[in-house]
Amino acid sequence: MTESVASLAPKATELLRLHQAPEILQVINVWDAVSAKVVTDVPGTAALATASHSIAASQGYPDGENIPLEEMIDAVRRIAAATTLPVSADLEAGYGNPGETVRQAIGAGIVGSNIEDQMRPLGDAVAQMSSVVRAAEAEGIDFVLNARTDAFLKGKDRDPAAVLADAIERCRAFLDVGATTVFVPGLLDEATVAALVDGIGWNKVSVINVPGSLAPVKLQELGVARISYGPWTQRVALTALADATGELLAGGALPDNTRPLN
Repeated sequence: MTESVASLAPKATELLRLHQAPEILQVINVWDAVSAKVVTDVPGTAALATASHSIAASQGYPDGENIPLEEMIDAVRRIAAATTLPVSADLEAGYGNPGETVRQAIGAGIVGSNIEDQMRPLGDAVAQMSSVVRAAEAEGIDFVLNARTDAFLKGKDRDPAAVLADAIERCRAFLDVGATTVFVPGLLDEATVAALVDGIGWNKVSVINVPGSLAPVKLQELGVARISYGPWTQRVALTALADATGELLAGGALPDNTRPLN
């Protein structure tokens, strides 16, 4: 472990503790240094997560590993440097080499990551997650792997029971090779979340909240470990910008509750 990585060890251990605590962890997704600073300063914020979609959009790229890896690593480095809190990075499917990508992210100050399976054959997906775990172990920190399955995102035309079974099988396999939690994005109803927790484990399932999702209090009751918000937090900010632009161009004024930035 290098000196720079050693300094991350307390943040990594704290992020792991937050994922294992009985209280549900909410991570608000950020996309640059100033959004990281704003969210960090809100009371109750315990950790941050980046959103790959939002970072790519802010740099003019479509989502899906179209932003070059070096630009993504630079972006997460700036975010990690802008906060004293632990940061988990959305690293998509790992840019063709998940272990090496995570090693670079750790060097940039990141102590957790999402890695997508993109519904690759299960053996290949398990190998992806295992390579991340091994890379993190080599760095000597309590890295948090939030291993993601796209079963629901890519299974909309399939039998729901088969999609659920696939998600549970994949998530259990990812946990078996050392993932901390497993991320199942999608607009999930109460019965589906309950079935996922029952099949995967209490305090092991991570979800995304989108408009129409279950409330955090209900997700905690169901045994979910973590909630994130993906690109929706950036969309909230950009909606406010668009609304303010329309108001100003119509002769209005800036909102009275506009906050100064530190």
